[in-house]
Amino acid sequence: MEYWNLAILVGALILLISIVASDISSRLGAPLLFVFLLLGMLAGEQGPGGIRFDDVETAYKIGTVALAVIIFDGGMRTRRETFRVALWPAVSLATLGVVVTAGLVGMFAAWVLKLHWLQGLLVGAIVGSTDAAAVFSLLRNAGLSLKERVAATLEIESASNDPMAIFLTMTVIGLLAAGQSGFEATVLLSLLQQFGIGAVLGLGGGRMLVWLINRLKLASGLYPLLAVSGGLIIFAATAQLGGSGFLAIFMAGLVLGNSKLQSAQNILRVHDGMAWLSQIVMFVILGLLATPSDLIAVAGPALAIAAFLMLVARPAAVVVGLLPFRLPWREQLFISWVGLRGAVPVVLALFPLIYGTEHARLYFNVAFFIVLVSLLLQGWTIAAAARWLRLEVPPAVEPQQRVSLDAPGHYEHEILGYEVRAGSQIAGRGLAELNLSDRAQIVTVMRDGDPQFMAPGLKFAPGDHVYILAQPKNLSYLGKLFDPHQEPDRLEEHRYFGDFVLNGDAVMADLGMAYGIDIPDGAGSMTLADYLSRMFRGRAVVGDRADLGHAQLVVREIEEGRVHRVGLRLRRKAG
Repeated sequence: MEYWNLAILVGALILLISIVASDISSRLGAPLLFVFLLLGMLAGEQGPGGIRFDDVETAYKIGTVALAVIIFDGGMRTRRETFRVALWPAVSLATLGVVVTAGLVGMFAAWVLKLHWLQGLLVGAIVGSTDAAAVFSLLRNAGLSLKERVAATLEIESASNDPMAIFLTMTVIGLLAAGQSGFEATVLLSLLQQFGIGAVLGLGGGRMLVWLINRLKLASGLYPLLAVSGGLIIFAATAQLGGSGFLAIFMAGLVLGNSKLQSAQNILRVHDGMAWLSQIVMFVILGLLATPSDLIAVAGPALAIAAFLMLVARPAAVVVGLLPFRLPWREQLFISWVGLRGAVPVVLALFPLIYGTEHARLYFNVAFFIVLVSLLLQGWTIAAAARWLRLEVPPAVEPQQRVSLDAPGHYEHEILGYEVRAGSQIAGRGLAELNLSDRAQIVTVMRDGDPQFMAPGLKFAPGDHVYILAQPKNLSYLGKLFDPHQEPDRLEEHRYFGDFVLNGDAVMADLGMAYGIDIPDGAGSMTLADYLSRMFRGRAVVGDRADLGHAQLVVREIEEGRVHRVGLRLRRKAG
């Protein structure tokens, strides 16, 4: 009994330190997942904690469940709208990109570590995928508001490329165990089976879970538990039937997150905590499993492989994977640099240890070292890289509170809470002056803790908290209404979008006549929306720019996948 009390004390203490460290790391700009790994190593047998932990199978089981929860949460937060601009580029990176990365890193690792080419390929397969937990966490913690095409590509890729990396890793381990020296045609059939079963069961299981959640009348705290238990059932059942459990649970989360769902915000809020807990537990345990002295022994070759991965293999995979989509070079360069490695490579590196593969400990140490370098170097520079490549967009103001109304048949309605801040459009205006849509209505205004009488003459003052009944589609308009315009100079609205605002249905020829702009041949009769859609192959996003001589068109608003507003920047003509 005393042992378990001590175990609970130590576990809770490590969890508490990890949570407190998250605040410190955000102030320092340090990658939070790196901090979790470091805490695990400090608690280990060669650190001040002195905890001896070498149970590979337990670490693998905990890591697998934690990854499933994280990927499920990532799927629920991936909006269907992002598929317009990022689905196929992300799918290409998640499949072809992983294969290219694994192949190039495998050849280099075989040469550096003096291994057989198939053993080198195993190293490449282990570190071949980007990590959903690392990418989601660092993008959120950096406070970045990236161009939608870039953010969506990174998030969908990192959440969906694990199945390919797992498949390659298990395939190579199987070949090494069987003493084979090459691939057979059955490998392709196995790949199609895993991805096919995973996609079908994920989509079908997700729809069944939506139906179940909306049919049952439960206490509010049980809906998140119903969602995660259903997701894990889909994950385990798919894996048991020979499919990709990780792909299935991602697809199930995707279905849930894009459906009208009872207690939706409650589910998302609780799952955010579950995902954080999964990340902390997984990274701390993986840190406990590592032996710092062993990492130092492989530092030279592992650092060389990490450099090759970041500077050669990942950029080559991005160029090949995105070749059909012709993304701007700045976006490709950023996607190349933010190919972070996180827990997935370390969890995959446990497979050789479990199966008793030759050089198994070497694979684990090399993968762990590469993850440390990736999180430390790439994770710490993500914000600087986005600013240097000019991929930030002015951030949208998000509500401070979101509560699902959960009225039967009206799951899409929410109560949104905003704070009135000086400099926003709403500050100083009267209630009667607001032009809210028919589907948005102010419920109450709180001032100094007291609800105000909703008289037409009521004026909004800085510090007021306004609660509005609305739908998610109203978020963009409401965000502009409550925007205090306190962005850095580079993101100031007029500087970023230009001084003129044009409708997307304006005609290019009229624009040329009004502002003395040379219009490209054949574009005179096109609308601005059609011209920009052609320029960006139907995947235009806010912040996209098109040069027209001394002028520049900047996409300002997108509605239902079409350019709705365009900013116009005029530069002085030379001479």
